[in-house]
Amino acid sequence: MKRKSKSIFQKLILLTLAAVLVMTSVCAADDVPYVTYNYDYWENVVYTPAAYIPDGKIEGTSIKDAEGNSIGAFSGPEDVYLAADGNIYIADTKNNRIVVISSEDYSYVSVITGFTDENGEWSEFNEPQGVCHSESPDGNLYIADTGNNRVVILDQDYEFVHVIQNPEQGDNVLEDGFIFAPLKVIVDYAERIYVIAKNTEEGIMIFNTDYQFEAFYGQIPVVVTTWQRIWYHLSTREQKDKQTLRISTEYNGLDVDPNGFIYASYLDENGLQAVMRLNPKGNDVIKKGVNANIGGDIDIVETNSYSGKSTAVDVVYRDNGIYSFLDSKRGRIFTYDHEGNLLYIFGGLGVQEGCFQAPSSIEQNTNGQIMVADRNQNIILLFKPTEYGSLINEAVGLRFDGNEELAVPLWEEVLKLDANFELAYIGLGKSYLSAGENKKAMEYLENGMSRQYYSIAYRRYRNEFLVENLEWMLSALAVLIVAVVVVKKIRNRKKYRDDSADTLE
Repeated sequence: MKRKSKSIFQKLILLTLAAVLVMTSVCAADDVPYVTYNYDYWENVVYTPAAYIPDGKIEGTSIKDAEGNSIGAFSGPEDVYLAADGNIYIADTKNNRIVVISSEDYSYVSVITGFTDENGEWSEFNEPQGVCHSESPDGNLYIADTGNNRVVILDQDYEFVHVIQNPEQGDNVLEDGFIFAPLKVIVDYAERIYVIAKNTEEGIMIFNTDYQFEAFYGQIPVVVTTWQRIWYHLSTREQKDKQTLRISTEYNGLDVDPNGFIYASYLDENGLQAVMRLNPKGNDVIKKGVNANIGGDIDIVETNSYSGKSTAVDVVYRDNGIYSFLDSKRGRIFTYDHEGNLLYIFGGLGVQEGCFQAPSSIEQNTNGQIMVADRNQNIILLFKPTEYGSLINEAVGLRFDGNEELAVPLWEEVLKLDANFELAYIGLGKSYLSAGENKKAMEYLENGMSRQYYSIAYRRYRNEFLVENLEWMLSALAVLIVAVVVVKKIRNRKKYRDDSADTLE
């Protein structure tokens, strides 16, 4: 294994350079207005080719309705969602509407500003911040109508189905005076509704298929530092009454994978985890990789306004176990595989085309583009994969499906573009391990810094060596034993003759 050589001075220089490049929006290439990098096994910054590059934007002014009139600019868009019906739904928050466009060419489909309720009265939206659609193309549309303190459910024709408002729970889970203000909403394959609401530290709210509140789900564990505990125990009773060992932590982004696992982003003040993968019981089952870090940037220079841990604001599950979360602190998009390995980082803050100002939501469309809503620029930015990014995505997908051998040529191409990509070495090492080429696997796994699989390869190679060479080794051992016995007998005879000669004299 490589020797750990982690120079603090070098890390400061590299990270300072990255921060300067981001702040000044210096291009690494003509079409990449941001720095692209990754972290190696020792958590050092390693600059990489761009995995995704800017590919245009969606503006409200460019969308024409059926009469050919512009629908007008977006205003503070907070959410963007790709639905199973092939449409993209945008929560155009400050305009109090949901904009629906085609995922094929981003053309106009509809603009929803309200609905006719069960009493036949028109009801308008008030700053909706979240939107989603059921998995069925002919399913329902769900809108977190934040300003009206409700979740609105409409059918495929955008007609009224139900409104969730002032939820109640028989076991007094909800506190007296609780004000329901939904921010984000998602629905799984069983039509269970998951809602992130303001001022709910208990977790995500779950509503059943009858739209009744069931319970809170997936409460975020709070890590209390040693200093906080010491300070609490040294405090007076009056001081203790004014403080708590709990730190308010809330979710801010939601998505669901095909198996019904909920991906939820949140702000982790320790910077080690920005996303949870919640099973049906609400337990986090996400994998955290070798460095046990799925929190974005690992080491940040605390010297400027961009300093501090990454600030996750949304998450998207893409495919083949790949997910990405959006960091508003530095405008980064961090992408991981199902094992928690950091695949690539792209994006940045700035005024150049393709940079963010206030990113609020992330989604992937049917073309494989990444879409990011920006509430300040009032646009949806688009990013397309480069050859480098496409190779990684495809190789990770094959690996996710267990097709390590088919991924070999892809990993080899990745290494031609980026010789420092450790996951490619691991992928190749695992494929050789599966093929029984243990010695070759050891070489690649060592370069990939995979202690786990290197140990497996080494053990198999050792056993393989013993099996292949056991016959001659045993023969050599037998010869050695016979030789020792013969030499010993010769020496004993010589000693006996010498002793006899001495006695005769």
